[in-house]
Formats: sequence, C-alpha cells, structure tokens
Amino acid sequence: MQVAPSILSADFGNLARDVQEICEGGCDLVHVDVMDGHFVPNLTIGPVVVEAVAKAATKPLDIHLMVENNTFFVELFAPLKPEYISFHIEEEKHPHRLIQKIRSYGIKPAIVLNPHTPPESIEFLLQDLDMVLLMSVNPGFGGQSFIETVIPKAKRLQALRDKINPNCLIEVDGGVSDKNVQVLKDAGVDVVVAGSYVFKHENRAEAIKSLQV
Repeated sequence: MQVAPSILSADFGNLARDVQEICEGGCDLVHVDVMDGHFVPNLTIGPVVVEAVAKAATKPLDIHLMVENNTFFVELFAPLKPEYISFHIEEEKHPHRLIQKIRSYGIKPAIVLNPHTPPESIEFLLQDLDMVLLMSVNPGFGGQSFIETVIPKAKRLQALRDKINPNCLIEVDGGVSDKNVQVLKDAGVDVVVAGSYVFKHENRAEAIKSLQV
C-alpha cells in the first residue's frame, strides 16, 4: 500500500518541518488539498504555499483539487510539476479535455469521486487516467469519520479498472487508519491518503509504516 499523508492536518506554522518529517518517515506521496471555498465549504492553500511544500518535499506531490474552475487551477499548479493532479468529476463539464491538458504538462491525471458518485460514471474515461481517488468522507474538512460504503465501491471500481486499464491506481481519502487499511487493500485500493492519523500520531514514521500493508 502506498501512503500519501495529507498536509491539511500538518502544523502550518512548521509546514516545511512537517513535510520533511513525513518524507523521511517513508511516505510515498505528499497529498495536497486545494479548496476554493466554493466547491467545498473550506478555503485552503494557493500556489505560494504549495511551492514551499514542493521545495521541502523529497517525495512527489499528489495535488487534489476541490475547486470550481479546474482549468484555472491546473494551469496555476502545473509549473510545480506534481506527480498527480486530481479533479472532481462532479464539477467538470469537459473531463476528457482536462485530462489531456494535465497530461500535456507531463503530469499524471486523476479523477476524484465524491461518496455518492458511482464508479461507472467514469467508465469511458478510465483508459485515459493514471489514478482514481475515491472519497471516503465528504470533501472539505479533515478529521471526519470513514464512510464504509467506499469498500464495495472500490471493489466495483477495481473490476472496471482491471478490465479497462489495469495500470490505473485506486486511491482512497478520508478517515483512513490502521483499523481499516487492510480491508481497503483487500478491496483493491493501491494508495491511501491519511491526514489526522499520521500527523496526530506521536510517531509519524510509525503511523506511515502501519499503513504500508
């Protein structure tokens, strides 16, 4: 299991230190939540802060856009050369065009599905994606409880993925801990995003290791 700690739960007064700590602690990706206060009821970080994260990180960035104007934000963050940029299918009128745009920057495109959105909604986009992110909480805030229905949803996505594009990764974000990581792996999940669980743990390297099942 790959682990992508979400910096949403980091100490923003010591952001560079926290990013360095999770990278040295063995994480695979650094998950960056970008929220615009419109698509979700929260406002987080812009390119100046993400640039600081990119400088501190020794692992690739995984940028998750929770915004209304996806194209604008893709263009804003593309110069930072993250590994992935993911956007919500619920907000994008022209997802295929945006996927191509992200890939044109040399960045791997990913699509995010909210808890209510079925995996079949992206069946005809799967062949063009490098990752699908399933939300196991409602997007907007850290520290929420895990929504159990993501398990059967991941299994359905895994069946689709294996048929259409076996190289596409499945990522889950929200309420992930050592208590549910094994069941997520059994459901076909390749990457877990963990914010509170990693950053509130007294030993962050240990927390990351406990998720690498």
